Amino acid sequence: MAPKGKVGTKGKKQIYEENEATLKFYTRVILGANAIYGGVNLLVFYSSSTFWTWLLLVFALAVYVGSYRSMSAMAKPVFAEDGSLLDGGIDLNMEQGMAEHLKDVILLTAIVQVLSTISSYFWYLWLLAPARALHLLWVNFLGPWFTAESPSAPEEVNEKKQRRQERRQMKRF
Repeated sequence: MAPKGKVGTKGKKQIYEENEATLKFYTRVILGANAIYGGVNLLVFYSSSTFWTWLLLVFALAVYVGSYRSMSAMAKPVFAEDGSLLDGGIDLNMEQGMAEHLKDVILLTAIVQVLSTISSYFWYLWLLAPARALHLLWVNFLGPWFTAESPSAPEEVNEKKQRRQERRQMKRF
């Protein structure tokens, strides 16, 4: 059962601590996925590694670096000169925020990278990211813009309201 009443807000310290834990978790995900990918494709199957193996590793690293740096910049805390916390940064665990999409990209890349140790065709699953971006673009921006109704003429005032307004006008004169 959902709690009743107002949803509690998080304090600066709680946001700071949760952001640190979130960044630590995603660092471990990134390192783990790269360790598995590197161990299998670049150590065990080094002789069969192709240009594409290396290129896709560089692609995954670029995605990780871009997403992680964006998240860490969003979560950057501000401290006073005496060391007290002034701002905990943007909450990375907030629903429907940009950080949620960045976390999804990191997880998608890690899953695809680990699955690609089985078959390189799993890299095609990464096409889900641009598909999701296009879906969000359509649902939140383009769709409502294209399907918005043009402003119509003001609706006719219903007869009762019109008579009432006429009576009020007559009383004023």
